Amino acid sequence: MKLRHAVPKKHLLTSALLMALAPSAYAQVAANTTAQAGAEQDAQTLDTVTVTGIRGSMMSSMNLKRDAQGVVDGIVAEDIGKFPDTNLAESLQRISGVSIDRSNNEGSKVTVRGVGPDFNLVLLNGRQMPTTTGGRAFEFSDLASESVSAVDVYKTSRADIPVGGIGATINVKTARPLDRPGPQASVGVKGVIDTSDDDLPKSYQGSTITPEFSGIFSNTFLDDRFGILVSASRQDRESGSARAEVSPGNGWQRYIDTPQPNGEGANSALPLPGAPGSENIVNRPGPNDVYLLPQSLGYAINSVHRQRTNGQVVLQFAPNDSLTTTLDYTFSENKIQNRRNDMSVWFNLTPDRSAWTTGSGASPLYMHESYSCTPRPQDAGCSDFSMAASQTAVRRRNESIGFNVDWQVNDAFKMNLDYHDSSSESRPDSPYGTGNSMSTAGFMRAGAGADFTGRFPILTLELPPGMTAIDPSMMQATGSVFSNNYQKATIEQIQASGEFTFENFSSLRFGVANTDYKNRSAFTNVQLDTWGGNVPAGPAAYPDSAFPLAHMGDFFSEFSGASNPNFTDAFFLTDFETIRELAAAARTAAGLGVPEDYLPSFDYSGAAVPGSSASRTVGDSRVREKSRSAFVQWSNTFDWRLPLSVGVGVRYEDTEVTATALQPAPVAVNWASENEYNLVYQGSEFTSRGGEYKYWLPSLDLALDLNDDMKLRFSASRTLGRPNWGDLNAAQALGSPARFDGGSGSSGNPGLKPLVSRNFDLSYEWYYDEGSYVSLGYFYKKIDNFIASQVQRDTPIPDLTTPTGGAYWNAAIGAGCASTNRVCIRNYIFANYNGQPGVNAATGSIVGQPGDPVLEFNISRPVNNRSDKLDGWELAAQHLFGESGFGLQANYTMVDSGLTYNNGLLGTQFALTGLSDSANFVAFYDKGPWQIRAAYNWRDKFLSSLGDGKGSNPQYVEAYGQLDMNISYMVTENFSVSIEAINLTNETMRVHGRNERQLYTLDQFGPRYMFGARYKF
Repeated sequence: MKLRHAVPKKHLLTSALLMALAPSAYAQVAANTTAQAGAEQDAQTLDTVTVTGIRGSMMSSMNLKRDAQGVVDGIVAEDIGKFPDTNLAESLQRISGVSIDRSNNEGSKVTVRGVGPDFNLVLLNGRQMPTTTGGRAFEFSDLASESVSAVDVYKTSRADIPVGGIGATINVKTARPLDRPGPQASVGVKGVIDTSDDDLPKSYQGSTITPEFSGIFSNTFLDDRFGILVSASRQDRESGSARAEVSPGNGWQRYIDTPQPNGEGANSALPLPGAPGSENIVNRPGPNDVYLLPQSLGYAINSVHRQRTNGQVVLQFAPNDSLTTTLDYTFSENKIQNRRNDMSVWFNLTPDRSAWTTGSGASPLYMHESYSCTPRPQDAGCSDFSMAASQTAVRRRNESIGFNVDWQVNDAFKMNLDYHDSSSESRPDSPYGTGNSMSTAGFMRAGAGADFTGRFPILTLELPPGMTAIDPSMMQATGSVFSNNYQKATIEQIQASGEFTFENFSSLRFGVANTDYKNRSAFTNVQLDTWGGNVPAGPAAYPDSAFPLAHMGDFFSEFSGASNPNFTDAFFLTDFETIRELAAAARTAAGLGVPEDYLPSFDYSGAAVPGSSASRTVGDSRVREKSRSAFVQWSNTFDWRLPLSVGVGVRYEDTEVTATALQPAPVAVNWASENEYNLVYQGSEFTSRGGEYKYWLPSLDLALDLNDDMKLRFSASRTLGRPNWGDLNAAQALGSPARFDGGSGSSGNPGLKPLVSRNFDLSYEWYYDEGSYVSLGYFYKKIDNFIASQVQRDTPIPDLTTPTGGAYWNAAIGAGCASTNRVCIRNYIFANYNGQPGVNAATGSIVGQPGDPVLEFNISRPVNNRSDKLDGWELAAQHLFGESGFGLQANYTMVDSGLTYNNGLLGTQFALTGLSDSANFVAFYDKGPWQIRAAYNWRDKFLSSLGDGKGSNPQYVEAYGQLDMNISYMVTENFSVSIEAINLTNETMRVHGRNERQLYTLDQFGPRYMFGARYKF
């Protein structure tokens, strides 16, 4: 059969839109249409097509999908300065296969086709951007949408697309002045009513209405040869939330009756049914079943104040029709202040009464602990009722400056050069650091019960005999933590590409790029763990006025359990600054510390503070990733009975990783007691390690036009997902104290390979009417090099010698001590070698000496291990009801993978976070002066984390659906007013563990309303 070259069919509306909206700086991922259109239309002149409104945006997005090479979805702005949502993540979630993670009840990060945020690459005008989210995920809440012209979601890969997105590559495109000649401008103002803090105390509530301003101005001069665009936005938002939690930092303690090979869960905390002491234990799991107990149960209220500022300046100069230069600067800053109060109890994990869920991975439906005690002044056995206050502030700042040259050398060849230098920084914005907590407590708890049978957990507190209410006179400061986290990431990137267009309308694209990505993450931690010991107490130090009474149940109006008469909701709403000043003054006056014990350190070197009694730890991890890449991509359309479009290419990636980290320098092992060996540190040291990987990444796209309305696609590609920065950390942390036979620790692994995914897509699309279509797609991914922690046993630590098996030890064995009788060995060494190097009987220390054996550790480190598949189906539909103005958009994505978590097993598991089905439904009316849109977005339960403070425990975010609505009215051709509602039905979010009763967090937010006005010049 002979293949004939065919002239591709052109969709005039799509071509016009691409010319109007696609920025010329879009380097390696720009659509290849301009040169072909020019060659075909020498004798034609396209009419200008102006597209505005919901209907126009959906039609533009549909045409983008229809004409793309590979599987691409997108969102196009309704008009200049008018993107469909103020938050880009919340717009993206309406695309099939895209779901979002929420922070503070706002879209934060995106998951695509079950692949989590860290493995989806986000570009800004084709440029890779740095992030300071702790991983590689892009934080969409930092970026305002007013200057965004379109967002493209590439679900299949091409050779000309930068690597890093296994799920998808998302390109955010901003407006360019020469794309829309002449004066263009719009300004908008909104008032935001956030009801999420309505239930909170008056001191936690912000302004009833907070402002939001935005504006964009664009104009061209010199016969449209020079253009300038300026955009800016400012948003103030005050919000709040109430949370019930078994803190993920404390977690659920795991147990099993059969010892595990790694020693996990070996000691059962409860007798089995029928055994002595089991009389009050109902439905306790049987032998070999995993079961868990909560370490704590608490409740908290939060107040958040955010100020977000965005700005962009774009200058363009086109001295002739073939050359366009673009210089742009983008800025965003997000300042977030958080205030928190909480109350909690710490369980001893020895319940005297309990009832249990069924199956392995069980947890208590109800549990109770008792303590025989009397209240102060005796303090005989009473446990504490703990409360805490915190006040933090963080500033995130992103900056990018870029320069682009787009040169149409001749009719057959064009070139593009793009350079940018971008940075992202997150740092403390408060004298109290990025994280802090002032703990207070009264030792007045004679018992406590926890009821997990409902969605809301119910805490019941029992007071000692004679006490009828919690007593402020018994409260005192019991501990404090002040942390400072600093992150900075920079990218310097240069990309060059070219394209040949041949007479048969085929094209050959090629390019090279060099990317230098530097990531730094540092922290300091100042901590006092006194908990009632050596802490000044009493009314003189802490007057009753510092502990105003409040009731936690008042802040959870959405949960009936909060009004349960068994719920002990009374607590003290302490003020962070007041308690901090009282505690610092009391301890300093008593000679127990210095004022710096109650302030964060800004010194990441870990220098000691004279007179300080607080423990001070530091960390500083720096990773540099240098990548060089090259690609070639060929595309053409053939007439093979039916028009067949072919795109084939290959990309080469060469990446070098250098990791450096500051870590405490262990210099000796001190045998301090029979079974404990303390590590002796002397200062800190930087350690460096590295890694390198090289990959060839082929891609193939086929699109067969079955007729003018139906299209069949097939795509195959190989893509990479780079390891997270934390996994590349070069530092090694050793646990202290260790045991006589070794210790444990953790380490990063800069030698990690990236995740490698082999991808296959097959889809059918039917564009049956103007602006209307249905599509059905199947996708398959085989992911190799999956990363998880693995213990490397018996790892010797150079120069860290241990007395076990050393000269002193062997002398004691030779004198008759058994090797298992460590008390005998210690006594012999003290009696015969006191005063010799490393031996001090007075302090009870025996330090390893040169020539002694090296102590071995079990080191947990991330490794590449296991491969598995991920596949799923996407169904999407869009329908416009003729000229009525009504329209519908709906999609459903079903995802499946072998990378799931087994809730009945302990130990490390390989599982994919973020995997879930999702669905979206949008109904709208757009006609005349009215625009009305209602959007419901749903995401099924998904695994969000593989561990908590107690080890390898899964955390699942429960299924969540949210209804948003927008109504706008055009008062005049240029002036419109609008009202928006976010989370209209006041949904709550819940995270559980191995079963639904195993609570981690339960959050109540509230609806958010915005009313605004917009004027277009």
